[in-house]
Amino acid sequence: MRKARVPAPIGVLAGLGLLLFLIPLVGLIARAPWNQALTEFGDPTTVTALGLSIFCSLTATAIALVLGIPLAVILARTQGTMRNILRALTTLPMVLPPVVGGVALLLAFGRRGLVGSILYDAFGIQIPFTTAAAVMAETFVAMPFLVIAVEAGIRSLDHRYEEAARSLGAGYWTVFTRVTLPLLRPAIFSGAVLCWARALGEFGATITFAGNFPGRTQTVPIAVYLALETQPEAAITLSIILLAVSIAVLVGMRDKWLGAL
Repeated sequence: MRKARVPAPIGVLAGLGLLLFLIPLVGLIARAPWNQALTEFGDPTTVTALGLSIFCSLTATAIALVLGIPLAVILARTQGTMRNILRALTTLPMVLPPVVGGVALLLAFGRRGLVGSILYDAFGIQIPFTTAAAVMAETFVAMPFLVIAVEAGIRSLDHRYEEAARSLGAGYWTVFTRVTLPLLRPAIFSGAVLCWARALGEFGATITFAGNFPGRTQTVPIAVYLALETQPEAAITLSIILLAVSIAVLVGMRDKWLGAL
């Protein structure tokens, strides 16, 4: 079949759209202080922020796996209005401004929040401005990516395998752990990687709910924002780290993993 030619105006507009993505990335790479990169990588502030970011993002991803997979199952197996409501609530953090998410977390889990006041008065637990708060903020904004990926994977499954296992006498948990989860492995993997990458780059909700405390809540995105005013070379170096991680995620997943989305 002969391919239709793309009109020139469409090609021009597409090229401009591509440049909108490409030029900032080229500018970042071109202005990177490559001769000072090793020095900046070895800076204690950089190492601490990077280590904290990796810890918080991996922890957030682990929590998202534990909570997000069951939520995706419910979304995939629910019909009608209830499914629409649950999906809207689940995907809301994806479109909600991160700062608003941070404010919502603060009002819910702060010392005077709906839940936070109970935790503080009864147990003396204070969540805001701690490492736990950074993990919660990252989980809040990143878990929807995993839920959507896993839900799409469940909907694309060949459910005859599950039905065959049930016909042989297998119970729900046996079918779920021995049949469903192995079939969902690509979707779970892709969702987890996207969730981790989003958590690693989270800024707005984290700084609002967890604040900026080096070694405790200062993740790489926060360090980039603060260093931009006083240490632009360090800010650019940290930005290069996040850019490299993002590119590695996209290249590593490619179509065989993204196909589950």
